[in-house]
Amino acid sequence: MKKSILILAIAGFGTLTAAAQKMKEADVPANVKAAFAKQYPNTKAGSWEKENGNYEAEFDMNKTEMSVLIDPSGNITETETEINVSELSAAIVDYCAKNYAGKKIAEASKIVDAKGVVTYEAEINKTDVLFTADGKFIKESKD
Repeated sequence: MKKSILILAIAGFGTLTAAAQKMKEADVPANVKAAFAKQYPNTKAGSWEKENGNYEAEFDMNKTEMSVLIDPSGNITETETEINVSELSAAIVDYCAKNYAGKKIAEASKIVDAKGVVTYEAEINKTDVLFTADGKFIKESKD
């Protein structure tokens, strides 16, 4: 019985970590690295992850934490830029205060997809809470 629980726990952990896997830059396809270099010349990726078949580069630009998601064909599908929590709209702050009472927003980000659609993310207790540009709740996901 204990062995079965241990196996299930390990399998569950493997499933959770499969969504985003750290990887060496040498293992990132050349066209993905080229797309990053073209968009962010003179910037080096601090780390790379493979996330749901795409490649995510995390880096600092002008002392701001950023990440970019690039598909296997080399197309940038999303950029995420860290912002000050104070830059979140009142609607987002109010939603978080009401639905996560007593919890603090640890980090905030502005996300722009390939079509230019803007969303915002508030991180609360290792949970990412996603909102539309006008502050409407979209979903939450555990880190």
